Amino acid sequence: MFKKILIANRGEIACRVIRSAQALGIKTVAVFSDADRGALHTELADEAIHIGPSASAESYLVMDKIVQACKDTGAEGVHPGYGFLSENADFAERLAAEGITFIGPNVEAINSMGDKITSKLLANEAGVNTIPGYTDVIDGPDHAVKIAQEIGYPVMLKASAGGGGKGMRVVWNDDECRDGFESSTNEAISSFGDGRVFAEKFIEQPRHIEIQIMADSHGNVVYLGERECTIQRRHQKVIEEAPSPFLDQATRKAMGEQSVLLAKAVNYRSAGTVEFVVDAERNFYFLEMNTRLQVEHPITELVTGLDIVELMIRVANGEKLPVKQSDITLTGWALESRVYAEDPFRNFMPSIGRLVNYSPPPASDTVRVDTGIKEGSEVSMFYDPMIAKLITYGDTRDEAIASMHDALDQYYIRGVSHNISFLNALIAHPRFKSGDITTNFIAEEYPDGFHASDTVPTDPNLAIAVAAAVHRAFVDRASHISAQLPGHERIVNDEFIVCIGAEKHPVSVAAVDGGFEITINDTLIRIVTKWQIGENLIYAEVNSRHVCFQLDRVGIKYRLSHRGAQVDALVLTPRAAELSAHMLEKVQPDLSKFLLSPMPGLLVRLGAKVGDAIKAGEELAVVEAMKMENSLRAEEDLVIAKVMAEQGDTVAVDQPILEFE
Repeated sequence: MFKKILIANRGEIACRVIRSAQALGIKTVAVFSDADRGALHTELADEAIHIGPSASAESYLVMDKIVQACKDTGAEGVHPGYGFLSENADFAERLAAEGITFIGPNVEAINSMGDKITSKLLANEAGVNTIPGYTDVIDGPDHAVKIAQEIGYPVMLKASAGGGGKGMRVVWNDDECRDGFESSTNEAISSFGDGRVFAEKFIEQPRHIEIQIMADSHGNVVYLGERECTIQRRHQKVIEEAPSPFLDQATRKAMGEQSVLLAKAVNYRSAGTVEFVVDAERNFYFLEMNTRLQVEHPITELVTGLDIVELMIRVANGEKLPVKQSDITLTGWALESRVYAEDPFRNFMPSIGRLVNYSPPPASDTVRVDTGIKEGSEVSMFYDPMIAKLITYGDTRDEAIASMHDALDQYYIRGVSHNISFLNALIAHPRFKSGDITTNFIAEEYPDGFHASDTVPTDPNLAIAVAAAVHRAFVDRASHISAQLPGHERIVNDEFIVCIGAEKHPVSVAAVDGGFEITINDTLIRIVTKWQIGENLIYAEVNSRHVCFQLDRVGIKYRLSHRGAQVDALVLTPRAAELSAHMLEKVQPDLSKFLLSPMPGLLVRLGAKVGDAIKAGEELAVVEAMKMENSLRAEEDLVIAKVMAEQGDTVAVDQPILEFE
């Protein structure tokens, strides 16, 4: 067995690999850039080596620096994680030339399966179902239009070296095809250094289901069941689950057996994932093979009981797989939610900054958190904005969903925006609960984006009661302040008004042993809790129902978060509530004459000049963030009055770029 390995990655996946390696008694080496100095993965590893500036092109993607770190530390193997150099055949060859083991697939498999054009041809030869399309390289926008017309719209344009939704566009007509080809090519070059793009028929009403395979160097290949990855936004997976609620045993077996055939066709070794698109009739078609560890591998681990990272290390060490296909069983149900630093209420724009408060839900037999950050960590503009992967398990799908709801409620993150409210809303949606989903689910259910109105509390009285109880705790404490004038001590009454927006709710609150009793419209609500002032999470039993609320003070209001819904409650005495009706409201400034950057990032294109007349729909600027280009377009006809930024500038969220007349 290896004595020491290096993890050529960062964040949660570096931490994940370190845990399995250390469980095997293997010492670990972390690498880090300037932005990751002091990061969690550098603390968990036995050694940490600095490899350069923050930009990944100058650190995590530089093979020479990774190889030198191996030589300096005596690392015998390299686990690449996912992303960065994980599917780079040149890197695997370079390591082999230096006598260092690549803990991943063989070069032949990376070259053939890592290239989406070649992989489709090989899949077809191996007897794997494939989607109709054009697998040669498209040489320009006009060529793309010609091919799309032959295939028949809608058509998917995809970067050959792509992944993670980058370099992908669905086009429905000739104009979209030309624009889509340019965007796909640019994103492909930016993300992968390879601008090749191919085209295939876009399957409508599709589901995205993938098969996890594991192979050793002795000719043994097994499939470890499937993962349902249909819940996606902009081709990025959001929620995954295993098994799929859609597949029957016959389809699962057929998909698994075809995946094994494909792996054997390229003499595959290590962990790999064969991705399929599945239509409403359970017809399935090969999409691509990822020759690396997948982000969502934990859900497979929970339902199979296998440690996939451990298996990768053992296989790289030359060992045979310890399991046969007949040993593989799927037990229970697992869900994974990807927790991102992004603002779902602002079109999911990335959020950067410091995690001033960070408290994940406690780990248990049913809850797992894979993360690479800690309180005080910085979410940087240089890398993917993932904060963590939250995984829950249950004997049934309903149990796994219920555990996910509870775990999301307990996940406390402050300092950056995050998508927890969105995740909670998704798993509460009737279509998700019924399993009636396609990859268009988010676009169909939230066509105008995600808004606060999409997270309305199912029981408004619950938040009202909790706000009233919290306020009663604060005023009770205030009533015991020392040095009060005799005869003028503060007296706390039981009657309050809970103001939420324009609504006013009279309540009566009494402190009792172990909690509070609240009366709302003649309804008695009993809250039993050990919560104390200063704690951000309120664990309580409300009328025998267990809940967890997140609490923040916003001025004199209480901000309560539960099941994705956020409520700002102002609790006043009846007299104060009466007088508050006469308070003036602050008028927000009119920013409609400005183009504001919706996210922090790099202003890669800005062609507008003072005096330019712009038509509605025309592009004004392009901001690149997290390797994705975001086009900012005019919503109406306008004239440029002032240019307030320059192409190449790094812009902050809400920074003015243009002013209009």
